[in-house]
Amino acid sequence: MSLLRLDSVEAGYRDLVAVRDVSLSVGVGEVVALIGGNGAGKTTTLRAITGLLPLRRGRIELDGERVDGRAPSHVVARGIAHVPEGRQLFPTLSVRDNLELGARDRAGRAAGLDSVFALFPRERQLAGTLSGGEQQMCAIGRGLMARPRLLLLDEPSLGLAPVMVKLIFETLAAINATGTTILLVEQNVARALALAHRAYVLENGRIVLEGPRAALQQSAHVKQAYLGL
Repeated sequence: MSLLRLDSVEAGYRDLVAVRDVSLSVGVGEVVALIGGNGAGKTTTLRAITGLLPLRRGRIELDGERVDGRAPSHVVARGIAHVPEGRQLFPTLSVRDNLELGARDRAGRAAGLDSVFALFPRERQLAGTLSGGEQQMCAIGRGLMARPRLLLLDEPSLGLAPVMVKLIFETLAAINATGTTILLVEQNVARALALAHRAYVLENGRIVLEGPRAALQQSAHVKQAYLGL
């Protein structure tokens, strides 16, 4: 069953069309990767899903209900959380304060903190003093504070050391194992395909390939363009 469905989505910035005729789906409990080069339209797609960027054409549905054209607060309330590229933490606030900013309501805050601190126990440290990998873990934790059914992640491994990349992907696997559905935009294609159940390849704003993990791992195009094989 599809949790998220995009149908012929077109979006962009002023006179620039960044994505055109993008259709994809994410099933309940899946990890789906959206891969492609810089400027392919991956971030634009996530921004369109969360209501940060209005659609020019097409529709976006969550559980069969249209969410395009709705405010980002409505999208979050419906169960989608977005972990943006670059973490975007508040460096002078503590880890706990940054996490609490991600909570949808007071009732879920305590339970959310308990589950997040099980993954990332750095409650009192200032976010600006964390390493890049620790900041990314904090950003993921902030997204989880909204208790999402669908977690959108934009380049979570960007700029991180290999040991932290491994930790991030192990954490994402653990999050998915608890039942959270994930749509992952990621530059590390090998890692993304190892984690994902299915994937889409986005080039020049269009989906050019899609399929289960094994099929894309064996695709000659993916091997040459993204895996260096």
